[in-house]
Amino acid sequence: MKLKALTLTLLGLFSALAVRGETLKIAYSDWPGYTVLEVAKQKGWFKEAGVDVELSWFDYLPSLDAFSAGKVDAVTVVATDALVNGANGAKSKIIALLDYSDGSDMIVGKPGINSIKDLKGQKVGVELTLVEHLLLLKALEVNGLKQSDVELVNTPTNETPQTLGSGKVAAIGAWYPSSGQALKQVAGSKKLFTSAEAKGLIYDVLAVSPTSFAKNKEDWEKVVKVFYKCVDYILDPKTKDDAVKIMAAKVGADVADYASNVPGTHFLTLKEAQAAFKKGEGLDSIYGSMTLGNKFNMDNKVYKVSQKPESYLSPGIVNGMK
Repeated sequence: MKLKALTLTLLGLFSALAVRGETLKIAYSDWPGYTVLEVAKQKGWFKEAGVDVELSWFDYLPSLDAFSAGKVDAVTVVATDALVNGANGAKSKIIALLDYSDGSDMIVGKPGINSIKDLKGQKVGVELTLVEHLLLLKALEVNGLKQSDVELVNTPTNETPQTLGSGKVAAIGAWYPSSGQALKQVAGSKKLFTSAEAKGLIYDVLAVSPTSFAKNKEDWEKVVKVFYKCVDYILDPKTKDDAVKIMAAKVGADVADYASNVPGTHFLTLKEAQAAFKKGEGLDSIYGSMTLGNKFNMDNKVYKVSQKPESYLSPGIVNGMK
């Protein structure tokens, strides 16, 4: 009888594991479009959806390294950086569009620098080949300047506030929270150009390893549905405060300060994501945005072999949702 009971217990356990499927490991970092996943974690929405998800918190670049090393199944990432990962051997399938930067990425000038045109012949601190470098090039282009008109100083994004304060550079490029810290810490500093002036230049996405996607497509569909549930939660005036409180706590930020910076991230609703997944050449299409990002990477010798955005983009899940 004991053997029979043990057998039944083991069968039940194996059955439960089979139904649950394997754990999906997702790396995320400190950006509102990524941190919103913390809402799903705290609310138990993944479990409720019938999918086993393990969220792993990293700084941004280490999250990409973890994905490249196969330590996680997916990563929240800037679309342009997904191309870099892929060119270096860690290809991915982009199954969801999370947001685009709408002001939180910015070029900040020191006191006395009042416009992008004032940067001619000056030093600018940016983390080379990352999104602020791309944003700076857009800012220069809009103002009739070229990259050769400024001197780039390679500066880790989390060090940009101190670098601007040192006076060694005329401006820095940074994303939130570093951009906000620079404005706070350096009296008289000002925004010279922000991602709100180049909507769609910087898309954030959920990139999944092709192997995990092929093996667990139904579970990834559940993950995507939960993400857009999080978006609806933070965009709903009735629940926004709760979402912001959860997100601010995760990153150790003041709730009011965090709330004031949330508008700098344009969270994509399901309908907006479906629209952005349509093929087009402009920044309103992820295809157009990634094509520009690929050119930027090639021009700056980030990789040698040109990447095709369509080989990364997998819009089936999003386009199949209602």
